[in-house]
Amino acid sequence: MLELFRLDHTNRFPALEFALEEPNGLLAFGGDLSTERLISAYSQGIFPWFSDGDPYLWWSPDPRGILMLEDFHKSKSLQKSIRKKHFRVTLNNNFRAVINECANVPRKITGLGQVGETSDLTWITDDMKEAYERLHEAGVAHSIEVWEQQELVGGLYGVAIGGVFCGESMFHLRTDASKVALYALVQHMQKHCLGFIDCQMGTSHLSSLGCKEIDREAFISLLHRHTETNTNEEVWRPQSISNLIYAENHSSPQVVTNTSSISLE
Repeated sequence: MLELFRLDHTNRFPALEFALEEPNGLLAFGGDLSTERLISAYSQGIFPWFSDGDPYLWWSPDPRGILMLEDFHKSKSLQKSIRKKHFRVTLNNNFRAVINECANVPRKITGLGQVGETSDLTWITDDMKEAYERLHEAGVAHSIEVWEQQELVGGLYGVAIGGVFCGESMFHLRTDASKVALYALVQHMQKHCLGFIDCQMGTSHLSSLGCKEIDREAFISLLHRHTETNTNEEVWRPQSISNLIYAENHSSPQVVTNTSSISLE
C-alpha cells in the first residue's frame, strides 16, 4: 500500500526526499491546480501528472531529464526539413490550439499501478487545460506554434520559471514539426541567454534530441541557479521566430506580422 502526503489548502509541498522510488518520483496527491500552487511546484522541481479519474498527483522523478541548450542535436532529417522552408514558427500565438492538439496525442498513462502503459486517453484533462490556460494568461505558460501556411501542424507548450523552460507536451501533424518547434525554442532561449529545458522524464526520443538524465540533487541545484534569472517581459511576448531557424539560410518564409491568434477554422 502506497503512503503519500496529501496536500492541504496551502501551497506547501513535502521535501523531495519523500518522493517514492516506485512509481519513480511520486511525491504527493490532492491540492488544486491554482496558478499559485503550480508556480510553487515548478519552482521546486515538482509537476502534476495524472489521468482522468485520479486525484491530482505530484511528481519529482530521479533521475531527471534535461536538455542543455548547447546539447540540442539537429539531425540530418531535421536539417533537411528546415531547408525545405515549409514552416513558419511563432511564439505564444495560439496557446489554446497547441494544448488542445497535444491533448489529442495518445500518451503513456499515469494512474496508480498503470504507469508506463499506453492509452488513447489523455493526461491533459479539462482541468489541466484550464489550469495551464490560466498560467498562460498570467504570463507563465508559453507555446511554440509551427505552421504550414495557415494550418497549425506542430508545436509544444510549457512553463517558464526564470531562465528554465519546463516542457509539458508537444505534437506534430507533419514530419519533424515538433522537432522544429523544439529547435526554435532552443534558439530563442539561447538568443536571450536563458538556462535549460526541463524534460521531466528522459525517453529515447528526447535522448536523440540531446536530452540527458541527471540525478535529482544536481537538477535542483541547476534549477535554483537558473530560476533566479530575471527575464525581460519582451522575451515571451507573441512574435514570429521563424528567422531563428532559417538564419543559416539567410531567408525565411513570409511571416505573420499580426501577432494575434490565427484562426484554425
